Amino acid sequence: MPPETSQSAGDRFDDEDYPAYTMGRAAEMIGATPGFLRAIGEARLITPLRSEGGHRRYSRYQLRIAARARDLVDRGTPIEAACRIVALEDQLEEALRMNEELRRSAPGASGTAGSRSS
Repeated sequence: MPPETSQSAGDRFDDEDYPAYTMGRAAEMIGATPGFLRAIGEARLITPLRSEGGHRRYSRYQLRIAARARDLVDRGTPIEAACRIVALEDQLEEALRMNEELRRSAPGASGTAGSRSS
């Protein structure tokens, strides 16, 4: 009988960050090559985890990011530029989310855009 773990196997399947996919399977899932995954790793768009044997493992979250980069490359964007675009889009999305949270938590915030006191 396997030892108890803090996270059951079923929970790992639902975990977006669990490195469940081998390089070959990950490449197949996003319609790319293993070389593409290596290239976006070298560009530091994603950093796959390594198995005990040193093999790359990818999460579903990482595959969504890789697929976005692949779409840009498929449309003619150089891989380095595609990686930068995806990273900047994610930074912008996070900044917008944080601004919205700050707007909501500000004292006297009305929640409408453009409402300022002079």
